[in-house]
Amino acid sequence: MKKNMSTVDRIVRVIIALIVAVLYYMQIIDGTVAIVLLALSAIFVLTSLLSFCPIYAALGISTASKE
Repeated sequence: MKKNMSTVDRIVRVIIALIVAVLYYMQIIDGTVAIVLLALSAIFVLTSLLSFCPIYAALGISTASKE
């Protein structure tokens, strides 16, 4: 698995996931919308930890710096 995400991309994804988690905790979002957003947030965190996004790979996109 070749890394295809930059540091900035990873940080943005984690921040978005944290915002969704806080909104859920404060009960601002609930129901089906909350479940969908929490699932997407989990995927964002996982892809950030791995520095690999399967959608980027399928589309041939890479935000990682060239080494």
